[in-house]
Amino acid sequence: MSVAELRPNMDHWQERVDMAASFRWVERLNMHEGVANHFSLAVNADGSQFLMNANQMHFARITASNLLLLDANDPETMTKPGAPDPTAWGLHGSIHRLCPQARCVMHVHSIFATVLASLADSSLPPIDQNTATFFNRYVIDDGYGGLAFEDEGARCAAMLTDPKQKVMIMGNHGVLVIGSDPADTLNRLYYFERAAETYIRALQTGQPLRLLSDEIAEKTARELEDYPSQAEAHLREIKLILDGEGSTYAS
Repeated sequence: MSVAELRPNMDHWQERVDMAASFRWVERLNMHEGVANHFSLAVNADGSQFLMNANQMHFARITASNLLLLDANDPETMTKPGAPDPTAWGLHGSIHRLCPQARCVMHVHSIFATVLASLADSSLPPIDQNTATFFNRYVIDDGYGGLAFEDEGARCAAMLTDPKQKVMIMGNHGVLVIGSDPADTLNRLYYFERAAETYIRALQTGQPLRLLSDEIAEKTARELEDYPSQAEAHLREIKLILDGEGSTYAS
């Protein structure tokens, strides 16, 4: 019997499984925010139809089958039973409606990325390999306007214009990461949080920073972008760990 026969209306099953594993791992890393924060994944050609976590469900309970399938162009979405969180709809709906290159979107208030976003200067200088990964590859939103309802979501989406910039440091808010699929996006989110932690802890020493040159930082970023299959291997190993523990994420 096929997956579709076992689980009616569960199209895009592998995408659902990969997303559910991503939620579970981010919760394990304590990068979640209670029952807030959201991940989404486009599942059609123009990006307007997308999977997203249900309203106010903890990351630790998310499964492949309880992800919502939404249409960014459906004006009735918020009036239907099982409607998503209104700020998730505002932010993720706007991005999937306006930014077809953003196939997968992960937004969290993880500690170190949010500390960085709270500094007057939220830039991330290249002081090691992880921070160099993001050299000239992020945009800083310094116009926080409150909760991410539709106007705020559209404002944020309008900043995602440079195809090289796949991280938005959301000033006074958190971080938003985009990518081609769950593996690509989760890997980028993981390393951005690691990079932000390295930088914040380096600042805490009060010592001068050893900055990489722009040339070496750019070279490093390009080399890592071309590094073979790291993101896919990262998610594969996460799923193997979860499977070995008997996790329900793929149910």
